[in-house]
Amino acid sequence: MLSILSSLLSLLFLFIISCFFITSHFWFPLSLPKILGFIKITSSRDDYDNEQRDEGTYVVGVEELQRELMPRHVAVIMDGNRRWAKRAGLLTSQGHEAGAKRLIEFSEFCFKLGIHTVSAFAFSTENWGRHKIEVKCLMSLIQHYLKSKIQYFQREETRVSVIGNLTKIPESLLRTVQEIEEATRSYKKKHLILAIDYSGRLDILRACKSIVKKSEKGLIREEDVDEALIERELLTNCTEFPSPDLLIRTSGEQRISNFFLWQLAYTELFFSPVLWPDFDKDKLLEALVSYQRRERRFGCRV
Repeated sequence: MLSILSSLLSLLFLFIISCFFITSHFWFPLSLPKILGFIKITSSRDDYDNEQRDEGTYVVGVEELQRELMPRHVAVIMDGNRRWAKRAGLLTSQGHEAGAKRLIEFSEFCFKLGIHTVSAFAFSTENWGRHKIEVKCLMSLIQHYLKSKIQYFQREETRVSVIGNLTKIPESLLRTVQEIEEATRSYKKKHLILAIDYSGRLDILRACKSIVKKSEKGLIREEDVDEALIERELLTNCTEFPSPDLLIRTSGEQRISNFFLWQLAYTELFFSPVLWPDFDKDKLLEALVSYQRRERRFGCRV
């Protein structure tokens, strides 16, 4: 009886091992991109399941992301750093540091997917109303990350631009901003925009004042004023794609908080309950799948 039982167990073990290798051979390559944390661009034919696929298709589990439907500009309101730190029993500064690290990972993954521009609401004009210690910590953290990542952005050939009212930020941060913008200005394929001391209302107000001044000098006539002219005067004129295709806001808040008021006119909005430091690659893919399922009409009926 024992010998029979032993033989059955041996056969069962061999069967499990065989299934593992068979499954690994046929299915593991399909799930490998997700395990490694990046998306695979499928070829016109998949050798593992012999399923015909179009070129330029990204496999995300059972979902697919089409290259031609990928947003060109993704904006993000990085909300939830302080709550994340509080839940983890950490200092507020540690929450902001985790958020800064997440932004680097977020933008890097976006660029790998072929997204050209990533813009992040790093510090709003209203944030000056926070406690002085937290504000000082944020300014110091931004400067540290920009300074320490200059060579990284050069290696990745990523252009970095900082927009906002930069007259109030610390002199040391301003010098770092100027340094990293100059060091990365020539790169064209990837663009990271940081909004610091930024207000959507003030951006529009600034544009209007600039147009009025040019009009007073005879440089602009009334008939010259149109949407295109206003867009050229906005701070997002630094990028080839000033209007985001997709805006992501984390932590469950469902408002745009004075960010890109003009630029978001036809942007698709995605609100996630996840706190920003926990917004990983899978959550980004979830947002992109949601975006590609939508029909963008821009006010027109198809």
